Amino acid sequence: MVELTAMTPLDGMAPVAIGKVTLSEVDLGRLTTVAPDKGRDGKLGEALKAAHGMAWPGPNRATGKQGARAIWFGQRMALLAGPEADTTLAEHAAMTDQSDAWVAVTLEGEQAAEVLARVTPIDLRPQVFKRGHTARTELQHMMASITKTADDTFLILVFRSFADTLLHDLRAAMEGVAARGRP
Repeated sequence: MVELTAMTPLDGMAPVAIGKVTLSEVDLGRLTTVAPDKGRDGKLGEALKAAHGMAWPGPNRATGKQGARAIWFGQRMALLAGPEADTTLAEHAAMTDQSDAWVAVTLEGEQAAEVLARVTPIDLRPQVFKRGHTARTELQHMMASITKTADDTFLILVFRSFADTLLHDLRAAMEGVAARGRP
């Protein structure tokens, strides 16, 4: 009989620290996409607040905190990260378990925004992309979700099948920023 071993998408290849930036794989817990049924947005928001203590995220925003977040994931869709979705949400929305579909990493350090600026077209200046802001965007040639979770910390999600590519691309960007030798 074959013994199967569960592996994370990066399976020990992270953390990676280069210069003033560290890339770490994170386990967000259960990942569930939640899409409100037509005309049920308000009721879903109430149910999410009652069940999980967080508001429904507006466009390009995330609510909640580490361990339990609702991340805007596109038009009329959010990703519930952390807890198992309460069954009351199903009365107002379509839900899909996405737990094995994504790799999640954090990029943190005082030059994290400079690293990301090399691989994504979004404006990451602190006065524009603030804590709790999120974007569905390109990261090099991959579609990604990027959320600012602290002053110098970004949560990045890409499809699990791109885990190696994500690590390669971010490592190259980290090396490029570190090579500049800025104090």
